[in-house]
Amino acid sequence: MKHILIIDDDIHIGNMLEETLKKEEYQVSRAYSGTEALYVLSAAKPDLILLDLMLPGLNGEEILPQIKGIPVIVVSARVDVDSKVDLLLGGAADYVTKPFQMKELLARISVQLRKLAAGAAARPVLVFDDITLNIDTHIVNIADTEIRLTRTEYAILKLLMQNPSQVVTKSLLLDRISEDTPDCTDSSLKMHISNLRKKLRDVTGQDHIESVWGIGFKLNP
Repeated sequence: MKHILIIDDDIHIGNMLEETLKKEEYQVSRAYSGTEALYVLSAAKPDLILLDLMLPGLNGEEILPQIKGIPVIVVSARVDVDSKVDLLLGGAADYVTKPFQMKELLARISVQLRKLAAGAAARPVLVFDDITLNIDTHIVNIADTEIRLTRTEYAILKLLMQNPSQVVTKSLLLDRISEDTPDCTDSSLKMHISNLRKKLRDVTGQDHIESVWGIGFKLNP
């Protein structure tokens, strides 16, 4: 499920967007100011951001340069061409003028997510925080330190890094990692996760994998 962050202090517009996006089976988060948006982004990385410009505290133009690696669609009442051009050159992926047609906005969201997926498919390296995983060579590094993983540990980490903003359920883990390894079962999954967590922690001193009780696992920055 793709995760979209709405940054808009207009409660009515935010509620309308959230309701529609959830019907389209997107996961939705909200932020009502630029400062709150940066706090949300420090804890999770959505797949796409809908950004209003007129925000309390830090405005949209101030936080846009601080958003890295996430497509941002600016949704604003500003209609002048210079503003649009400046924002697109400044890092925005797209610009939609208020009032907007929801059908058009959904299409633009879909286009950006397709581009994101195509780009990810073309890149052999996955990156999360200071962890890099090379899909071609199966080499995992934290900063300049290479981590030696078993085939099962590698498969688990790869799936978690491919879904960095989501909780990956145990059933999905067991199903998907079977493409890379036949060695993991329901009874041994916890042991493999524990071993992987320890190897990462030995280098960084922190836990990168969080257990979500009764559901599955997710990455922590």
